[in-house]
Amino acid sequence: MRIAQVSPLAEAVPPRLYGGTERVVSWLTEALVQAGHDVTLFASGDSTTTATLAPIVPQALRLAGVPDHVPGLLLMLDEVRRRADEFDIIHFHVDMLQYPLFSSIAHKCVTTLHGRLDLPYMHGVYERFPAMPLVSISNAQRSPMPPGLNWLATIHHGLPANLYAPGPGRGGYLLFLGRIAPEKRPDRAIEIARRAGMPLKIAAKIDAADQRYFRESIEPLLADPLIEFVGEVNDTQKQELLGNALALLFPIDWPEPFGLVMIEAMAAGTPAIAWPEGSVPEVLEPGLTGALVCTLEEASRAARRIESLDRRLIRRAFERSFTACAMAERYVAAYESLLAKLPARRASSVMAQGDLAPAIENAA
Repeated sequence: MRIAQVSPLAEAVPPRLYGGTERVVSWLTEALVQAGHDVTLFASGDSTTTATLAPIVPQALRLAGVPDHVPGLLLMLDEVRRRADEFDIIHFHVDMLQYPLFSSIAHKCVTTLHGRLDLPYMHGVYERFPAMPLVSISNAQRSPMPPGLNWLATIHHGLPANLYAPGPGRGGYLLFLGRIAPEKRPDRAIEIARRAGMPLKIAAKIDAADQRYFRESIEPLLADPLIEFVGEVNDTQKQELLGNALALLFPIDWPEPFGLVMIEAMAAGTPAIAWPEGSVPEVLEPGLTGALVCTLEEASRAARRIESLDRRLIRRAFERSFTACAMAERYVAAYESLLAKLPARRASSVMAQGDLAPAIENAA
């Protein structure tokens, strides 16, 4: 199959530091290439890939200090549209901006929705373009959407099996990993650690929009000797932090579309303690890969008992359900379901160009 992957431009693919969507785009792209598909990645020029890179801007826009990403995205979408005939499938990871430009070729376009979908003011766009094929990253994510949309599948994220090695969890600390934001509730994580009497490491980036929240609501709490603010980390640092943590704290207060950090923790054999919001109950299995809690007291009790979970079984749960190879297989099935609607001769020709069977699950 000839596949275009269209990434956001905020981060490189894969990201140098924080970056959820671009990280998933990288893992999917590499798994598809290893499966024998002809993949072109539209992304920033500092991206690294075994696919054919189509660079749109020289450097990822966030670290380059570019505040408005729309001009770059419009340039990218125009380039993809000009080259649309080169591809059997065009897979978008940029939400809805492409819809007016690509609605006439919806039969070959797939959009994975990576963000929250419970904001009613967004729904009119999806209703205006109901033929555009959609993929959700959890069933919870799509539940607020209007009826009549063209859902192909729900496909959970996956990451390369060799990206994080199982760790011993002997660091004696809890971990908050990701982004400082009100909906992520780092304040809850701090209070859980205090109540449990356990050290907490906070490894998180702070977006410009959340600087005030950090200064006013989080920074004053960092004086507690139990709390260590690490800042934004790369994959190497993340491996060490996850592998040695007793547990990941995921005390969110919003309808999380997926929660990539939960499967990153699973890959390291680290259990998660999480509020059952959004996708969390689809990803976390209580008693096996972590604990679902609804109060600070429940969370602090879970933290004190969390060592009873078997880290080897957590890693096996990751390998069963959340690898990049498994994710790629599900996307190929979604692509094929879309191509099956084409005339039989065309669909069979396209499908014959790629087979996921020889995929090697070490696409880092």
